[in-house]
Formats: sequence, structure tokens, C-alpha cells
Amino acid sequence: MTADQKTLLVVEDDPGLQSQMRWCFEGYDVVVAGDRESALTELRLRRPAVVTLDLGLPPDPANASEGLATLEEILKVAPHTKVIVVTGNEDRENALKSISLGAYDFYQKPIDSDILGHIIGRAQRLYELEEENRKLAERPEESMQGMIAIGPEMTQVCRTVEKVAPTDATTLIIGESGTGKELIARALHRLSGRAKGSFVAINCAAIPENLLESELFGYEKGAFTGAAKKTRGKLEYANGGTLFLDEVGDLPMALQAKLLRFLQERIIERVGGRTEIPVDVRVVCATHQDINKLIKEGGFREDLFYRICEITLNVPPLRERRGDALALARFFLNKYAKEQGRSCRLAEASVAAIEAYEWPGNVRELDNRIKRAVIMAEGDQISAADLELAASTQQITPRTIKQVKHDAVREALVWTLNYVDGNLTHTADLLGVTRPTLYALLDKYGLRK
Repeated sequence: MTADQKTLLVVEDDPGLQSQMRWCFEGYDVVVAGDRESALTELRLRRPAVVTLDLGLPPDPANASEGLATLEEILKVAPHTKVIVVTGNEDRENALKSISLGAYDFYQKPIDSDILGHIIGRAQRLYELEEENRKLAERPEESMQGMIAIGPEMTQVCRTVEKVAPTDATTLIIGESGTGKELIARALHRLSGRAKGSFVAINCAAIPENLLESELFGYEKGAFTGAAKKTRGKLEYANGGTLFLDEVGDLPMALQAKLLRFLQERIIERVGGRTEIPVDVRVVCATHQDINKLIKEGGFREDLFYRICEITLNVPPLRERRGDALALARFFLNKYAKEQGRSCRLAEASVAAIEAYEWPGNVRELDNRIKRAVIMAEGDQISAADLELAASTQQITPRTIKQVKHDAVREALVWTLNYVDGNLTHTADLLGVTRPTLYALLDKYGLRK
């Protein structure tokens, strides 16, 4: 078994099919078991992501009950394993029964290695995606709790958060509404030395301008009509912790000047007060607006901008985060299914619809659609209609390891040939291969001309 091979457990009692399955799946370490006992032994030993299971097992291959019992045992030992049931042509009833028991998919004999390989590859990809989600969910409290990042776009954001969090740098988070800016702000707080202090959030767009100043800075008794007692503001409550100013682009100009003074001197004065109060707080800001455009239009102070953006984090919209929509969908599905006491899974058509949709409302929209679908769905499968999404005409075809390698090698050859203007000696040198090897690769990928 090589480092990049995945384990595939084949539960099959026919020696001929055992031999065929053992050799026809490139990229997998194929382990064969001929009965329930040996299958469970190999399952516990190897922990495969995918299992193919023939329902006709000894002692009575003509009766599917042994195979169905084996399926239940496999899922009891390894509930996340993807089991593909292999049945005879006339055994559709038991195939459907196996799906209701928790099998991932079924395939009818005779075996076509290409078609079955496609199903196995899709199951392997799904298992790896779900496993990554489980690892993220199981991280301890100090980690990026609540953040799910499968693609490189959000993974880079998470790495930046981990670097920035231990500092006291004032941070500006920029991103569309619903992308998770407050989650990132909370992660910055939780990973910092201020984690034991308070995390205080205020939405600058949600509070009327005449109340925002007193909400932020507090007020003295008698400062205005209705000020019956001295009241601390959000900045004082956040002392020793983190203050999160959401939608800072909506902060009125008068308050921008007062916030700038605080950031420079780290002291405040309550409304109606004269006493200077020192406050030790880290400030994290967020906005969905283009701050540079606001500055040009006179809606935001340039000097304040440079104070709040010591570190800037750009959060990409969900449509630009490869793989994240489906990972988040499954996370929300598990969460809400558990809350509702249901067992739900995404139908294949809904998976395609999720990946094809643009998600203008970003993660917040996805969260709402999944929650509504779990509540409203009639059966245990969430359809595209349950999500109120149009069925996608695109067919999702996960690539095998062999395809990924093929595409990567061809891309490297094409890019390098273009870079050196077709010079084969330079191409071989840059790729680290000999001239004969390069000629063989050019012939294999049809690039000799």
C-alpha cells in the first residue's frame, strides 16, 4: 500500500469477483472478506472509508438476510463508513431496504469496474469531506470554533486569524453580509490573551444616531432627559476584553472623531461627564461597505480608517469558497436534524443544487434554507424543492486520484512548454526529468506537436 492509497473493503464470497475487485480499482488498497465475521474483523482493523457489500453471503447466499445483518453490524461499528451494497439483478427490493437501513448506495451485478469505481470515488470524497467537518467540530474551545473551512480561501483567513489573535492589533473585517464576520471577531477574542474578558458587540447600523454615543461611551446622571442614573457604555463593559463594532461604516461622523480620540489615547469621557476614564480594550471592526469609496465620498474619516485597519481580513463570499457550501450544508443539516429529532440526508439532486447556487445571502441564507428544509421535508431525504432551489442541470462528477494526477501533470507540461517557448531541454530541466522521460510524457498526453 502506497501513501496516497485509500483502503477499500470488499465483502464478497465469490472467488472470481474477489479477484476482479482486488485488481480493478487503481489507487485503493483492496481488502477482501468472504463472510460477516472476517468483514467485521477487517473493518475494525483497517477502518476503511468505503465498503462494498454483497448481500448474498454464506451460510445461505440465496437469502439476503445475512447481508442485511452484516450491513447493520458494519454501521453499528463504524457509523460514518459509506457502504455500497452489491446485489443481483432481481434483488431491487433488498437493495432499497439496505438504503433504508443506512447504506450509502447500491449497485446491481454484473460488475462494471468503471461505473462502480465512480460510485466508490464519490463515496470516498463524501466521507473525507464529512470527516474534515467532524474534526473541525471536535476541536477544543480555544480553536476556530464554529468556523468551517474546506477550500483554500477560508482556510487562509483562519490561518491569518490564528496569527493575529494573540496581538492587540486593531482589526478590520471586510465582507458581504452573512459571511460570518462576527464569528471571526469572536475567534480573534477567544484565541487572544483577553479570552477571559468580555466580548462586547454593538451594531452601529442598528442603533439610532442620537443614542449611539451614550451606548458606546455611557452617560452621567442628568446628562439628558431620562438619564436617571450613571450608566457605563459598551467600551467600559469591554474593559479587559474585546469590543466588536459591526457595520462601522455606518458610524456617524461626529462619533468617528470621538472613536479616533479613544483609539489614540485609550481614554473616554461619558456623555455629560468631565472625568477621563482609562479603558484597556481591543477593538475589532467589521463592515460590508467599501470604506475607500466612503472616504472619497466624505462619509468616513481617512485617519480613523488607518487606525482601525492595522490588520485587515477580507472574508470571501460563499460563492467564491470552493467546497464550503456543501460542507456547511451538511453541518447545518446535522445540527437541525438533531434538534428536531430527525434523521435526514441530502439527496444527490440537492447536493448539485447547493453547489450550483450563487448564495447571495451567503452562509446566513444557507443556514436558513437548511433549517426550513429539515422542518418541512416529508421524508428523510432533503430535496432541492425542500431547499427552494432550482434543480441543477449540472452533473457533479468527483474526480478520482488518477484523474487529478493526469490533469496536474498535463497542466504542468503545458505551462512549462509555454514558459520556455517550446524549448524541450529547458522544459526537462525545469520539470526535473530526463529528455526521454519528457518525450514519453509528451506522447502520453498528446503534446508532442
